[in-house]
Amino acid sequence: MKKYFLFLFLFSLCSLVAFSQTNILSTNITAEQIMLGNYSPTNYKATNVIIHPDSIVSGVYNNLNQDSVRSYLERIVSFQNRNTGSDTLSSVKGIGAARRWAFKKFQEFSAASENRLVTSYLQFDRLICNINQHRNIFTVLPGMDSTDNSIIIIEAHLDSRCQGSCDTACLAEGAEDNASGSALVLELARVMSKYSYDHTIVFMLTIGEEQGLYGADAFSDYVQQKGINVKAVFNNDVIGGIICGQTSSAPSCPGLNHIDSTQVRLFSSGSFNSKNKSLCRFIKLEYQEELLPLVQVPMLLTLMSAEDRTGRGGDHIPFRQKGYTAMRFCSANEHGDASNGPGYTDRQHTDDDILGVDTNNDNIIDSLFVNIKYLLRNAAINATASAMAAIGPETPTFSGVKYNKGIIVTINDPLNYMNYRVGVRTTMIDFDTVYTFTNTQVDTIYPPNGGTVFITVASVDSNGVESLFSDETNFAAVGEVELVNEGKKPIELLQNRPNPFDEATYISVKVDEHNYRYNSAFIEIRDIQGKLVEKIDIPLNYGVNEVLYTHGYNQIGSYLYSLVIDGKPVSSKWMVFAN
Repeated sequence: MKKYFLFLFLFSLCSLVAFSQTNILSTNITAEQIMLGNYSPTNYKATNVIIHPDSIVSGVYNNLNQDSVRSYLERIVSFQNRNTGSDTLSSVKGIGAARRWAFKKFQEFSAASENRLVTSYLQFDRLICNINQHRNIFTVLPGMDSTDNSIIIIEAHLDSRCQGSCDTACLAEGAEDNASGSALVLELARVMSKYSYDHTIVFMLTIGEEQGLYGADAFSDYVQQKGINVKAVFNNDVIGGIICGQTSSAPSCPGLNHIDSTQVRLFSSGSFNSKNKSLCRFIKLEYQEELLPLVQVPMLLTLMSAEDRTGRGGDHIPFRQKGYTAMRFCSANEHGDASNGPGYTDRQHTDDDILGVDTNNDNIIDSLFVNIKYLLRNAAINATASAMAAIGPETPTFSGVKYNKGIIVTINDPLNYMNYRVGVRTTMIDFDTVYTFTNTQVDTIYPPNGGTVFITVASVDSNGVESLFSDETNFAAVGEVELVNEGKKPIELLQNRPNPFDEATYISVKVDEHNYRYNSAFIEIRDIQGKLVEKIDIPLNYGVNEVLYTHGYNQIGSYLYSLVIDGKPVSSKWMVFAN
């Protein structure tokens, strides 16, 4: 979780000179060939094939183990300093020992699951903290269908840090950031490898995240260069803490020592037609329909506007930058914003990011800063969504035609699943409504009246599992039949989404004219007194154009935003902050 505004400063401070990674390779060629689809599924077939969604979801949920996760956490923090530039030779301390231990754990999980996991390092050269060669650790669970060789990645970063990005001497246990995410990935590898999936699943621990997302960048480069098809990336970073610090990168917790153990934030890039946001909606839908009926403690899954917390970043970003679908799970509360400035008292990015404290002096940690029950609830959400994506059907396409107060939706599906879900959004990131089509590819839906609606569709197989959702299509306000093009304007300022919103919102302009001619266009934002708050340039290309406006956390009130083209206001709308 680097601080972008400190990025160059930290590089200079630590004399950290980094160039693009080179010599990227998998140390186990078999793992690479599996990800490419060059393998026989029968070689990795379980004796007892369990692939039904109900069996997977209930089995994984019931087999996630608190003792196992605590043992991973205790072992990870025992390496004392997992900085990317730390010791690689010691057997008990540093990133080298941590990597070898994680590699061995993946091998142990494989041995307990009929040797169905294939473990490897992803080795690459890049000068980070005066060390040139580095390794991610990953293990591959081969899918049962090698004809569709797209993979699903569940990841977290293993490295840790204190205030200095290359400080290898401090106590950098990094319990919340990010032993919590690493323990989650390890436990999912252990439990999910008992089951079978059509798609290959990769469980990965990266390094170099704290210096610039370098491990994830290397793996995203690797899959791109090799032509490995990535279906979805689930990144887990700062995922086990429930206590709010004095500071916290917005949008986050309300104040010092506030507790939240029943909410998790889902960050991703984009808004309209964003496959990353679509993945988050899929995750939430699978939780609500597959996992929620089983759980003892319900969780709130909150879809966030921005790709990450204000000024921060994570390992999902390099994948998104290369066009892969990717998102990040992050705890609702964080203990700090990693600013490390004068008066900073929070744990994140300090030697206080420890597993917990001994409150009765018996040399046993009895008060944990990483809440294991909360961590396991987040692990179950990960497992449910990734498993459904790994066994679900193919995504269809669709077309729609407005008719009276409804929209006629026609599914284009050559595989003829004949059952579909249709998701509809209006002013929010989330679905307003999810319709179900049964035994038909054509039906009429009736979205809420009002502004523009966004529609997307998914196939549903015979086991009731949804595919990932299709690209979105937008439709103008639903009402009575309109005369074709009568009074139609080539430019439409859309309602911001979400509205009300957290610390950020997307403002969109729809252009219905090809090669629309203009000199300049921007969004002008004013407060309720008319004071100019911000101006944001916006392109006016054919289709929907978006800009992200970040106002900041803990802001409330109404603001007027206007589209200004060539110096003239064209249209204005109100938006509401409510956080």
